[in-house]
Amino acid sequence: MTCRLFDERKIQTMSGTNIQNCTHCGICRDNCAFLSKYGIDIGDTERLKELAYHCFLCGYCTDVCPEHIDGRQAVLDLRRERVASGEKKAVEKKYRGLIREKRDYIYRNWKHATGGSVFFPGCNFPSMYPKTTAEIVKIFREHGIGTLYECCGKPIAELGLAEDEERIIQNIRKRLNDNKITEIITGCPNCRDFFGDRLGIKVTGIFSKFSELGIGNTLEGDFVFYIPCPDRTERIWIEEIRPFIKGNITFAEGVQCCGLGGCAIAYEPDLADMFTQKLKEQTSGAVTYCASCTGQFRRCGLDRIDHIVTKILGTDERADTSKSYVNRVLTKFK
Repeated sequence: MTCRLFDERKIQTMSGTNIQNCTHCGICRDNCAFLSKYGIDIGDTERLKELAYHCFLCGYCTDVCPEHIDGRQAVLDLRRERVASGEKKAVEKKYRGLIREKRDYIYRNWKHATGGSVFFPGCNFPSMYPKTTAEIVKIFREHGIGTLYECCGKPIAELGLAEDEERIIQNIRKRLNDNKITEIITGCPNCRDFFGDRLGIKVTGIFSKFSELGIGNTLEGDFVFYIPCPDRTERIWIEEIRPFIKGNITFAEGVQCCGLGGCAIAYEPDLADMFTQKLKEQTSGAVTYCASCTGQFRRCGLDRIDHIVTKILGTDERADTSKSYVNRVLTKFK
């Protein structure tokens, strides 16, 4: 669940993040719960390397840095360095469940990916919203659009497993080419952010495609949006959602992540819970467009958090946190 597209997809040196420009002004520390907890800033590379897997990779430090240092990329580089320097087995042990599932995605299903445009819901949207997923699949099928169930590879990439990341992308590219697919329609902002232009085909957000095909309801009323990390700076998805909303759109502020970003929750569960509490303090109800975010916030006690697509389609489905894993398993057999 993280922020920006990488400027380069190959392993970078730390100099590629402008880390040498850090003046230790402390602005990043003042705006990041993780950096604040440990009393460091993005220029404290030795300490940051030790704590690299405690970082949520949300990009808040990048957004506020007066020297335009890409802190998110700096931490990701440090994770890659640790893996390359002999810590790969330790990382694999700590995240063995995630890696077992997503390194070679075990619930992959390309049976309905038959050329042209296909819907790519990602891992978590079908997990949290199986009924809405089925409705989208049905609607898209009527427009000649197939569906493929696959993991984009971002969770693996964020663990610093660069070789696996590249292999996953190359395998997806080959499958897309073999199936003569020319466009994927992403249901997840993280997938769209991670893919960028790496697939060699058009990558479209689901709301943009809804507008193109005349799908969905126009919603009356005002909405408070929590913006997922990948869209916080450019807000591309928000602009694609605006045509569906007649009322006012306001934004929850100061919540740096849902808690799932960078897999840091394994080390920092208290910080992850604090993010939810900050959102609860601002609003009794909000919407977003990331299934991972809705699931995490609901698990941490924010019941009134909804995915905007369920309202646009009229399914009004709540995130199914109790059966999310089973729902994901079932995509293999759709």
